[in-house]
Amino acid sequence: MSRALVEILLLGTLGAVVGVHVALRRLAFVTEAVQHTVFPGIAIAYAVGWPLLPGAAAAAALTVGLLVMLTTGHRKIDVDSALAVIIASFFAVGVVVVSRRTGYAADLSALLFGRILDVSRAEVVETAVIGGLCLVVLAMLHKELVLLALDRTQAAAVGLPVRLLDAVLYAVTAATVVVAVRAVGTVLVVAFVVTPAATGRLLARSIPGAMAAAAGVATVLGWIGLSASYEASLNHDVRLAAGATVVIAYTLGFAVAGAARLLIRRA
Repeated sequence: MSRALVEILLLGTLGAVVGVHVALRRLAFVTEAVQHTVFPGIAIAYAVGWPLLPGAAAAAALTVGLLVMLTTGHRKIDVDSALAVIIASFFAVGVVVVSRRTGYAADLSALLFGRILDVSRAEVVETAVIGGLCLVVLAMLHKELVLLALDRTQAAAVGLPVRLLDAVLYAVTAATVVVAVRAVGTVLVVAFVVTPAATGRLLARSIPGAMAAAAGVATVLGWIGLSASYEASLNHDVRLAAGATVVIAYTLGFAVAGAARLLIRRA
């Protein structure tokens, strides 16, 4: 339980900060694309008995490369359609790989929805290290990434390497998905990136304020969701999936923040 709590808090904080950048760039669909396209990587790693992290990282790197190709330059291609094709094909490959194993239904469930309560100490350390590196990169490039999000033309005019910054943000988003997918599965990862950030933007006006609010919301609601799942399963014989319960807590927090902001505007 203690390792699961630390993992949830780390993922919540990382996802909140990354999520604000994702929201500024309107890249929620890209995040969803990455969360599904890492599935074949972790499926192959799981099938051959390798650690999930390298498999997820390899699939994420391929996805980032494809995203850079699709979203830069003047290509006569519909990005949304291309991403939909990539998601479907990658996900199908993962399902085919997992289905080759005996009793694949249980394996598929674990990969799709994660097993946060089974997280190891090594995985927590990996999350802390990779998450810390991601946050350092975002802190170093904060002004540049914000300018790019608010005015891409102005960013290019002042000499910023816009394509490189695009690639950096995609890579950080992909790294966030990679470290989270082992704990919460490929289905729920997007909620750790998008929902706290959306709540933070409802609670604060400035971008740093939104990041701080999102991280605070993710920390508190992550603890509440995980504790509720653990308490219900252990003491009341009601099985609640830990990762899904945390996501529900995030969603309720977003709903409450949205309702409160609406009431304040009407007052």
